[in-house]
Amino acid sequence: MIEENLEAGLSFDNLDLAPEVLHAVRDAGYTHPTPIQQQAIPLALAGRDLIGLAQTGTGKTAGFTLPIVHNLISTPLTAENGEPVHRVRVLILTPTRELAAQVEESFRKYGKYTDLRVVPIFGGVGIEPQSKALLNGVDVVVATPGRLLDHMERQNVSFDDLEVLVLDEADRMLDMGFAPQLNRIVAEIPPYRQTLLFSATMPPEVEALARRYLRKPVVVQVGRRSEAASTVTHAVYPVPRDRKSTLLVELLKEANMDSVLIFTRTKHGADRVVRHLEDQGIAATAMHADKSQGERTRALEDFKSGKIRVLVATDIAQRGLDVSGISHVINYDVPQQPEDYVHRIGRTGRAAATGDAYTFMSPDEIAMVRTIERMIGQQIPRISVPGYDFGTTSDVAVPVATEQDPVDIAPPVSINAEGDPVATQKRYRRTRSVARRR
Repeated sequence: MIEENLEAGLSFDNLDLAPEVLHAVRDAGYTHPTPIQQQAIPLALAGRDLIGLAQTGTGKTAGFTLPIVHNLISTPLTAENGEPVHRVRVLILTPTRELAAQVEESFRKYGKYTDLRVVPIFGGVGIEPQSKALLNGVDVVVATPGRLLDHMERQNVSFDDLEVLVLDEADRMLDMGFAPQLNRIVAEIPPYRQTLLFSATMPPEVEALARRYLRKPVVVQVGRRSEAASTVTHAVYPVPRDRKSTLLVELLKEANMDSVLIFTRTKHGADRVVRHLEDQGIAATAMHADKSQGERTRALEDFKSGKIRVLVATDIAQRGLDVSGISHVINYDVPQQPEDYVHRIGRTGRAAATGDAYTFMSPDEIAMVRTIERMIGQQIPRISVPGYDFGTTSDVAVPVATEQDPVDIAPPVSINAEGDPVATQKRYRRTRSVARRR
């Protein structure tokens, strides 16, 4: 967990959380809130509508989980005989199954000393066990929009007692085309409620969503909008499209490639990369929408446990993939949407750790890289590997590494908390070892 605080010495003990919540936080090994948590938790505890903007990996999930658990146990619903009544008081909407599972896990972690009932609702698994759980009574529903609408149409869930709506990763939900489903869901829930919206970026579509759903929200922002994670070092490898797979194998031979997440643009591309790696003796697994939920869960568990050190995924994994210790993210294909670059590379460098993000850029992807650079407000250094560079220098915005010119090279740039560029020369030399070895 990030130990940088807006107020020096502030701990969770200073946030007026219930003893049961603080006990669970200590069990998880945390003592100090992250910047987004330090700002968001007091506002959420006070019942304010909130827009939380922060990079991925900064603790947004606990930023709403902790105050929600506190508020639910501080004002319990009980029957006349004093027994607890379990009705849906909180609804969290997420864009993906993986993120829904992560949020549910967070509620179970921080609500372990309470009797709160939490149920995850998403597709890819049987609907009947979910229906049974809803009908038996729950306090918190964590759902993807499509499957939740299925339950609403079956009248499995009532929102008459709803107090809090959370829109998690709102920008991603809109990117995935969930706006119509969100409108249908919100139309069925009480208008007088607390609404918390969390997002890594704030494009105009999210601003419009906030105006429609939130009442006089307070904006909490950590870092600049659309900036890349400050703990991640970036680099671009110019490489012809038909040479990407060979370069990937070369990079994966590096000793520091401990846990590598690779992004491809398509499902077939992910499978193709996995087959090529396995042919080269590198164990890898794929994760995309054509995989069943069981297959996706196994792939993620194998990656988390270190059984597989290479996970190849489509953008289904750019959100909600909370795996500690990912050393490298490799964009095998440049993302078509520049905002996706921020989310992809945010899978490494999480919780104040450092990480490396490499992007393979073929000639037809130069314009997309330039768009990303304009959005994040910095140039991404190029690394030229002899035998792989496609031979053009028209795009090169900073000097590139070659065997003939190994010294006067601009290192990759990270952005510190103040938004200033920070050179990372030592770590960059490690990334050039492929070029040196050839």
